Amino acid sequence: MALINTNLEKLDFAKLYIQQMEHSTFKSKSSSDWDKRAKNMSINLQNSIYTKEFVEKIDFNDAKSLLDIGCGTGTIALNVASKLEVVYALDYSPLMLECVENTCKNNDILNVKTIHKSWYENWDDVPNADIVVASRSMEVKDIKEAILKLNSKANKRVYLTTKVGGSFIDKEILNQLKREIYPRPDYIYLLNVLHSMGIYAKVDFIKSENNKFNSFSANEFVERVSWSLGELSLGEIETLKNYFETIYKFQEKPNYIDWAFISWEKHNMG
Repeated sequence: MALINTNLEKLDFAKLYIQQMEHSTFKSKSSSDWDKRAKNMSINLQNSIYTKEFVEKIDFNDAKSLLDIGCGTGTIALNVASKLEVVYALDYSPLMLECVENTCKNNDILNVKTIHKSWYENWDDVPNADIVVASRSMEVKDIKEAILKLNSKANKRVYLTTKVGGSFIDKEILNQLKREIYPRPDYIYLLNVLHSMGIYAKVDFIKSENNKFNSFSANEFVERVSWSLGELSLGEIETLKNYFETIYKFQEKPNYIDWAFISWEKHNMG
């Protein structure tokens, strides 16, 4: 007798992911949005605990090349350049790529090549690499399509991180706002999509310092929350300013974000 499918087969996590992304309060950003933040993001990222842990978990054995998808200012790409013959840094923000190029120039890094491309463009001209990484850049509309692209460009291995939980804003901040917040898909969606595709990935967890809302003023704090949450009402702005002035700016305890670190060997899609 044939093995009967479990009820897990009835769940289409790829479809559930798309639905959750569409309903999420946290909307995707355009390349111009990231252009505006590129200069500030290039500061103090290279020495983070997140970067150190991410790089330590990559197996560079027999690898000569790496493709960094959604490279941003080059946090991962620049840290692994000395271990490889060539690193491709791909992003859809021209100013992010400019930051990468300037850092390479200032530090005599000659083996990093930038590629101006988004998740949603044709990747036929994007080179394959032994290792493909996507560090904190998996905020895509269709997770299955993104996985297929990552896997297709990898000769050996794929490494990515995605958020544990669907919010990029501290619960304490969200609690100040009297509105319903619809999160983005948790990492478990992605993991189950991989499973449904026959890819049995490894999962680990790493932390990053949560400096996203560190601000010198109440206005800057409000701007940072609005970046993630969207337009705020006048009442919400006043509430957040008061929260910043009376509580948030006095906090001394470090705050961290948890990330799922997911990896797999190149999978031949049958």
